[in-house]
Amino acid sequence: MHVSGLGAAPLVRTRGVAAHRARAATSAVTVIDGMPATTAASTWASLGGLALLDLVALGDYFCRAWRPGPGRPNAGMPSIATPDELRIAVDSGRRVGIRRLRQAIKLIRTDSWSPRESAVRCHLVLAGLPEPELNHDVYDDSGRFLACVDLAYPERRVAIEYHGMLHRDRYAADVERIAALRAAGWIVIEVTAALFRTPDGLVARVRAALRGRS
Repeated sequence: MHVSGLGAAPLVRTRGVAAHRARAATSAVTVIDGMPATTAASTWASLGGLALLDLVALGDYFCRAWRPGPGRPNAGMPSIATPDELRIAVDSGRRVGIRRLRQAIKLIRTDSWSPRESAVRCHLVLAGLPEPELNHDVYDDSGRFLACVDLAYPERRVAIEYHGMLHRDRYAADVERIAALRAAGWIVIEVTAALFRTPDGLVARVRAALRGRS
């Protein structure tokens, strides 16, 4: 647990607690379950020591807009924060890693569903590829819903799907879903854990697919 003290307030010194000295100018405070805590935006802006992709993944999570659609949970639920709130928090004063925070804000989006999706998107964009759409709903020519794909280039019918550790029933459903996409003329790039660990290989595979459809 991380606990911050403002001004001359004594810092908590106990096992399992990381104590910090905070400044009022950069520490917007709210109350959660009766306990004062920094706002989501202020908390995110205090994490400039993290790696760029970690900042983007956390920012994507905070800023996710729960839009409606087939199979989408929690439609209409408000986001924890907004990109503008993150930007204001970063600009409120001196910050550790402020350049990295500002770079991350430019990469944060409001429809990423997982840290892996965020990382895949960033790898592609930072490599100079066009930015894919996130969680794109795909329908066949008759209007039947086929799938919501993790990342997509709809105009070229290229989809990118991340596969983590899946339950057997979920895996079987994914196999059928991907087969339906391919039958509808989509190229589906399946990102396994092994491919995810080699960003250059991932970028090369997506680049080749886009060139094949240009």
